[in-house]
Amino acid sequence: MAKYTGPVCKLCRREGVKLMLKGERCLTPKCAVERRAYPPGEWGKRGRKMSSYGVQLREKQKARRIYGVLERQFRRHFREAVAIRGVTGQNLFHLLETRLDNVVYRLGFAASRTQSRQLVRHGHIQVNGKRVRIPSFRVKVGMKIGVKPASREMLPIAEAFDQSRRTGLPAWVQRDEEQMVGYLERLPSLEEIQLPVKESFIVELYSR
Repeated sequence: MAKYTGPVCKLCRREGVKLMLKGERCLTPKCAVERRAYPPGEWGKRGRKMSSYGVQLREKQKARRIYGVLERQFRRHFREAVAIRGVTGQNLFHLLETRLDNVVYRLGFAASRTQSRQLVRHGHIQVNGKRVRIPSFRVKVGMKIGVKPASREMLPIAEAFDQSRRTGLPAWVQRDEEQMVGYLERLPSLEEIQLPVKESFIVELYSR
């Protein structure tokens, strides 16, 4: 399956915002957006005026890169969001937020969504006590998401867990500190998710 293997900091610079692709590093002065706040490439500093299509495309690319999904996956999520009753933009982000790799990240078991995806694929994450290796697995409200007992002492997981204790968890998830098990308490609102993405532009883009 095709995937981006280049420097992820370049993606943040291209979008002009912090996409939090490298976890805690994004909050330090070492962040590429802090050091070079302009797009990569020879003409990055000059900038250019974007068309309405370009603005919509950039918003879609931001969302894709934040959640780490490919274009085909993103389009599938959008089609599902359209089929669900309610506001399409909100439905889309509910589908993205309930992916297993994202819930693992939100629960503080991984420092980034990229790391959480790797933990899932390597079999370190359990859903209702059973191992699940599919990052796109749809987590439902109340499902218990935990770290496999044999993996709880792994350094990346321990470091991410300690970091989440300092920064806190989102309001829509709950976690048992001792058992390293958590669950999705409810679906978040768009205001709570607080991403630098305008979902209306994504809907407009795919509705062309």
